[in-house]
Amino acid sequence: MELFDAYIEAMAFSLILILSYFFSYISMKTKVPSILLLIGLGVGAQALIIKFNIDLTLYINEVINLLGIVGLIIIILEATLELKIKKEKKGLLIRSFLLTFLSFILTTAAIAFLLHTFLFQDLVKAFFYAIPLAIISSEIVIPGVSDLVGLKKEFLIYESTFSSIIGIMFFYILAGSVSQVDTARIVLGISGNIAATLIISLIISYALVWMLQWLKLNVKLFFLIAILVFLYALGEMLNLSALLIILVFGLLLNNHSIFFRGKLQGLIKKDLLEDITEDFRLVTNETSFLVRTFYFVIFGMTLNFKNIYNLNFAYIVAGSLIAIYVIRFILLKSIERKQIKPQLWIAPRGFISVLLFFSIPAIWKDPAFDSTILLIIILATGLVMFIGLVSRKEEIQETDELSFEDWDQLDSEIKALTIDEKDLKK
Repeated sequence: MELFDAYIEAMAFSLILILSYFFSYISMKTKVPSILLLIGLGVGAQALIIKFNIDLTLYINEVINLLGIVGLIIIILEATLELKIKKEKKGLLIRSFLLTFLSFILTTAAIAFLLHTFLFQDLVKAFFYAIPLAIISSEIVIPGVSDLVGLKKEFLIYESTFSSIIGIMFFYILAGSVSQVDTARIVLGISGNIAATLIISLIISYALVWMLQWLKLNVKLFFLIAILVFLYALGEMLNLSALLIILVFGLLLNNHSIFFRGKLQGLIKKDLLEDITEDFRLVTNETSFLVRTFYFVIFGMTLNFKNIYNLNFAYIVAGSLIAIYVIRFILLKSIERKQIKPQLWIAPRGFISVLLFFSIPAIWKDPAFDSTILLIIILATGLVMFIGLVSRKEEIQETDELSFEDWDQLDSEIKALTIDEKDLKK
């Protein structure tokens, strides 16, 4: 019977991954975020679990904890491997970082105020639940804007990447500091922690990048991921800002030509590191697909729709969505001062929001916050992004049709220009 159960589990895991692949394909063709389909799959699985009276509580909690650690590391690696630091992109990087930082701070504060007003008396608890809702999902934005070109596409990629990094760092800084009461001690503790971790991170990252080019076996990338997971877990146990290790390593690997200068330049083989970085990007993408798939399915399995008609929940959802887009509109207008569509509509919530929702420390978790709030905000922001991208395509098609409506007239104008050029030469 155990052997049979093992086969059933293997089939279930495989089927989920197969469906997730097709969901990604559907998403690529329709621009409907694949996470919505994965959550729907989880809701369907939940119905089957209830029907057959299967208890997966302990099993799910263990999977969430393990996937959470790997997921955080992969998200940070994915984000940093998208950040290519170049002099000519300095202005764009500064603008996107500034907008992202301000947007995150203001949106977090606004949503925390809503949660404090309608749900929680404790403001710290409100911030724990607000941070996941303030983060733009890079894993939805980056493939979603593949059809865009130029600065708009680059801006959205940088923005969503920065949002992932800033949101995760703030969440874990908050988690590490709430046990202290004295504000001055909190600030000094955080500053000292970050400074110490940054120095350690630079030393470790330089050593890992140098070592990586001398590894001969083909399994070196997962070997490196194992080292990073180990360092992250060790850093957490030592109360260091462990995610900084991952962040610094990813930036250093992807921008090795900047970090290895002068005498350090002789320590690396640029062509080899370029190939390794590309392979590493592929591995992180594949691992992210695996983690993201099971996280969203599990999220769907844990949803509770009993309180969906709660009036306070409606106020929180509506207020959060208004805050997200009003703050975004104001900042885009003040920083970009140009055409802000479709950037205004591209602010989806996704994997990072769900991951941090599950990562809220047990002492701050509160059943008063129903996961359907998170679900509706994910659905709504995904739908707004979809409509924004589709309407943009229609605008482009209409413009093309107007520009080339009369082909005979265009042909005669070209001939006229040709004749004029010949006359000028004469």
